[in-house]
Amino acid sequence: MFRLQEPLADRERQLLADLRHWMAAQSALCVAYSGGVDSTLVAAMAYEAKGDAALAVTGVSPALAPHLLREARNQASWIGIVHRECATAELNDPDYSSNPVDRCFACKRELHHHLQPIAAAAGGALVIDGVNLDDLGDHRPGIDAALEAGVRSPLAELSIDKVAIRALSRALGFPWWDKPAQPCLASRFPYGESISAERLKRVGQAEAWLIARGFSTVRVRSHGLAARIEVPSEQIRAVIALSESEPLVEAFRSLGFTSVNLDLEGLISGKLNRR
Repeated sequence: MFRLQEPLADRERQLLADLRHWMAAQSALCVAYSGGVDSTLVAAMAYEAKGDAALAVTGVSPALAPHLLREARNQASWIGIVHRECATAELNDPDYSSNPVDRCFACKRELHHHLQPIAAAAGGALVIDGVNLDDLGDHRPGIDAALEAGVRSPLAELSIDKVAIRALSRALGFPWWDKPAQPCLASRFPYGESISAERLKRVGQAEAWLIARGFSTVRVRSHGLAARIEVPSEQIRAVIALSESEPLVEAFRSLGFTSVNLDLEGLISGKLNRR
């Protein structure tokens, strides 16, 4: 059992007890595991409750940044859970590659098409994911695809929100408790602008360039061949200073962007969902 490394408030302590009880009541578990803070908490609790009767599965495609896959592998190893990877082909589906507003539905439909036989082969394991209470109030078409596939979301079912997830992860000693949210690379493109492996790679490489220079929370939005950099508002001046000392524009142009812009509003999650 993962031991508490620091005290929890009464509410979080009860939520942890509820989550442990929920996991213990299942037979075998297959976690749709991205490596984010949410799904990693679910994976850890599944492993704690079920040991070898739990596994975590990560869908791998060009939309998953390479550094995030490495982090997912490392975190699964730290937890001890069996970790599998499966290649997904959502880019072959026009419902995904044309980038409609419900693109995430096609993505999750493809993922769960692969997870179902993996779960069945693992003793008829129940597929669960890291959807939390806050996600239910956001634009998340992928949740509908998961529901259609019979996936359960213990965090959402137990009314566990993002604040509580980070509090539980920190108290349990998980080193990644404050890891920034990292939506898939497809979220960097305005709806209606087609997505390809080449475009996803370009965005991923641009973000990796900035991450390597200390900007751990960053988005490079792609508008045609123009890049728009988003960082937290307090880091905007640091990006300007970086561009004066290092060849930021040249680096982005070498990747295939024709121009580079800096969003002065700062990073706001879900900005492309604005109407």
